[in-house]
Amino acid sequence: MAGKKAPNGLFAARKLRRKRLKFRWSQREFKIKMLGLKKKHDPLEGAPMARGIVLEKVGVEARQPNSAVRKCVRVQLAKNGKVVTAFVPFDGGINYIDEHDEVIIEGIGGPRGRSMGDIPGVRYKVIMVNGVSLKALYLGKKQKPVR
Repeated sequence: MAGKKAPNGLFAARKLRRKRLKFRWSQREFKIKMLGLKKKHDPLEGAPMARGIVLEKVGVEARQPNSAVRKCVRVQLAKNGKVVTAFVPFDGGINYIDEHDEVIIEGIGGPRGRSMGDIPGVRYKVIMVNGVSLKALYLGKKQKPVR
């Protein structure tokens, strides 16, 4: 029985688990997850949404082969003061947002928390403006409150 790779038998479970764990540390994704590295550098600090103040409206050019100016806003987060760029969805959605408005942002839904589609470097999207859903404003169901 010489040269067997893995232990087997009724009492080998602990040994098998330890061996598997040892090799998992060489995998990049496992190491990032276990050490909590994503949470440490994430502007939202692991939260699903964050509140912030609009600093300015910006237009981000779409990646090739598309040609468009995607409407985005620069948002300073209330929790830590970090500044991020957030995409404003809906046709004419940027018209409902002014500078110094309070917005709620969330992840845009790209792969592994990264940017989505043809918008380079934009990882977040606006979902609420001054406590009112951006979709409700767009559909005309609600009015934007004056602050």
